[in-house]
Order: sequence, then structure tokens, then C-alpha cells
Amino acid sequence: MTIEVVQIPCLNDNYGYLIHEPGSGLTATIDTPEVAPINAALEQRGWRLTHIFNTHHHFDHAGGNEALKEQWGCTVVGADNDAARIPGIDQRVVDGDRFAFGDVEVTVFEVPGHTSGHIAFYLASQAMVFVGDTLFALGCGRLFEGSPQQMWSSLQKLMALPDETVVYCAHEYTQANAAFALSVEPDNPDLQKRSQQIDQLRAKGEPTVPTSIGLERATNPFVRPSSSGLRAQIGLESASDVEVFAETRRRKDNF
Repeated sequence: MTIEVVQIPCLNDNYGYLIHEPGSGLTATIDTPEVAPINAALEQRGWRLTHIFNTHHHFDHAGGNEALKEQWGCTVVGADNDAARIPGIDQRVVDGDRFAFGDVEVTVFEVPGHTSGHIAFYLASQAMVFVGDTLFALGCGRLFEGSPQQMWSSLQKLMALPDETVVYCAHEYTQANAAFALSVEPDNPDLQKRSQQIDQLRAKGEPTVPTSIGLERATNPFVRPSSSGLRAQIGLESASDVEVFAETRRRKDNF
């Protein structure tokens, strides 16, 4: 059974996603950044919204929960440890939980760092993961509520997935992320090539998302603290991986 995914531009630079399991007719929105574009995408395809899968509580991810739940009567799935901040939550999930979405199994990962209650949704049979603001194409989320150690652990959890796993992140930040990535790992040929491809896509107004675990592993400085070139560039040749990650994140915050 193949899940259908619809990527929906929302707000200034967010992406919402619809996932549709054709066997059962179930349709979920990954987060609710903006109600009107989500409804337009549903109407265009004749789908009925049955679920909201929330990655975290920020308004550009959960702000449409209550309006969509009232309209569709859908089930809101969110983190148990952040239930107080997920509007309309019905189904509370924790790390390692697995639940059925029609004929497809969804696995929940707790990936704190950007927020304390951030989760990701992994569909192993479909080789896809919805990561919210934990991982971006060439980036990672700001550490609003978590420590560098927490975020590094969360990123490692995602990087343990197979290279071919398609990564659906929630923002079009890639061009800015590429400029920063080149500042800390300028001699990475894969990154140089990818940056050129990103510029070409954005010049045509095309998205740079989704990405893949393998592509991020090769080019994203936030998941490459073992890179000798990165370590040399930021002057931390003998530091731990988490120290290198923390310094990379600090530099991005001030870039």
C-alpha cells in the first residue's frame, strides 16, 4: 500500500503535508500551519480529513488544530508529554509507540530540542519521516527548550534511519542554511554541488524539500560533527561530537 503525500505551501515559508492511505481512505495533515490551503488541497482531491499528526505545539504547526477538528471531526495525535500545549489532542503518544494508519504502521520518535515535546512520525514501509522543525534540509531547529545534548541525541535517532528515507521537514530554509553550511564546511564537495542545485531550484521558485537521510548525512553540518574539515574550520579538532554540534548551532544562531 503506497501512501500519497501532498506538500502544501503555507504562511511565509512553512510546508504542510497531507498523507492519504488509499485502502482505508484515511487522510492526515502533518501539523496545521494554515487552514485554508489545507482545506483547498483536501477539496481538490475529494479527501476527508480524518487525523491531525502534530509534531509540536508552536502556532505555525498547531494553530489550525481547533478549526480543522471542528470542521472535520478529525482525531488529533500529539505528544503525551506536551498534551497541555497541543490544542484538541485526542490520542497521546510516546517514544516508540506504533499505531495503524489504515494498512500502514506509524512509529513515533520523541525528538526534543527545538521544543521539549517535539515528536516525529516515521512510516518505515513507505521510507518516509515527518520531522517538523527538528531536522531541516541542511539545518536543524533552534534550541528553544532543549539542550545541545538533547538535540544531538534527537538528530542521531533520525540519522539512524536508512539513507533512502525521505525527510519531510516543515520550512523552506534551505538556501539560507546552505550559505551557513558552506561557512563551516567550505571544502565539502557534496555540499558545494548541493548548494548550486538549491540556488537553481529557488531561482525557478521550486521547493528544495523533501530531502533524504543520506543527503543530509553527506552535507548537513549539524549531523556531521565527526567531519575533520568542519572541526578544523571551527577550531574544535579534539572536542566531543556534542561540543562540535553545540558550537555549530551557536554559530548558526549568530550567522
